[in-house]
Amino acid sequence: MTTFEPSPAVLRVAATSKRPAMGSAPENAVSLAMGEPDFDTPTAVIGAASAALEAGETHYADQNGLPSLRHALADKLSRDGLEYNQDQILVSHGATAGLASAILATVGPGDRVVIPEPCYSLYADLVELAGGTTVFVGLSPDMHWDLPALRDALVGAKLMVFSNPCNPTGIVHTREELLALGTMIEGTDTLVIADEAYDAIVYRPTVFTSALDVESLRERTIYAQTFSKTYAMTGWRVGYIAGPADVIAAASRVHRTFNGSVNTAVQLAAHTALETGHEVIDGMVASYRERRDLLLELLAGIPHLSPYPVDGTFYSFVRYDLDVPSEQVTAELRGQGLLVRAGSEYGPSGEGHFRLSFAADADSIARAATVLRSYFSSVPANEASLVRT
Repeated sequence: MTTFEPSPAVLRVAATSKRPAMGSAPENAVSLAMGEPDFDTPTAVIGAASAALEAGETHYADQNGLPSLRHALADKLSRDGLEYNQDQILVSHGATAGLASAILATVGPGDRVVIPEPCYSLYADLVELAGGTTVFVGLSPDMHWDLPALRDALVGAKLMVFSNPCNPTGIVHTREELLALGTMIEGTDTLVIADEAYDAIVYRPTVFTSALDVESLRERTIYAQTFSKTYAMTGWRVGYIAGPADVIAAASRVHRTFNGSVNTAVQLAAHTALETGHEVIDGMVASYRERRDLLLELLAGIPHLSPYPVDGTFYSFVRYDLDVPSEQVTAELRGQGLLVRAGSEYGPSGEGHFRLSFAADADSIARAATVLRSYFSSVPANEASLVRT
């Protein structure tokens, strides 16, 4: 019989990754686990895809993305002191493929990649796939960057990867933090990947600052974006990255090797999404804010739980004060009919936490809170004795 051993790249990822393979929720379970809007894609976007198919737009597209879409994206990203052209844009199979292309194009064996954590777990998996070395940097108690620790970690780093607004914490990193980052890496060759997938989902009075709005970061930033969150287009699988032309050219080579061109009709629909009025987006954000407020109100009285403030995204990162692994807590909650994500998935300091998505209806949020109250109000005596001090 033929024997098989996965490649070293696969083994590296398997040895370190805590990303679960998410399947369908069990019948009658409440799921606050998935990072997916529960809204339907805007009708104008659906109509554009249908019209494109009827018009015969069923053939291969430019492997970097339709020129018309890249031109529109370049216009969207250009601002005072920063002018993009379509050669600086790569349309990808969701932000996932864009991030993969960027990291595999810039990171080689042994390269140090700094990742503030808790963070989206895909980043470290991609670094492992590339053969790089992940350097995790824990956050401050308020879930913002620990600037002294970050400064030390960035010495000699090839790349830093972060999300803003942050998945899983819901924190929006401030302009002051971004300015500090620019100062830290001034005069170096360190690149930055700024994953701003949730930039449209920010709750007033919080103000969002893009890395592209910070002059000291502009020329070294690979900007990663997706249509999934802003336009409720998760299943359409279309995203993009933008950055220095030579970096994007390298990422394009990776993307076309792994993926090829993105679905033509989907790209035309994405172009329509860019033209969608802000009232559609604002309506979704207003609904998320109501759900956030409901969730935080319901969590407030549950023993052992301490949720962090939520400035953006549709996630609440919740600390619990029991000395029980988060994977165990997650498994036990699943047994009671509630699906959440274990904090350890998001990095070492995510342990002792779990992530809730409030991209769900009010009834589901209320049912989830009922399960959490029941679970954390009935801590077994042997676990209660291990409550953290």
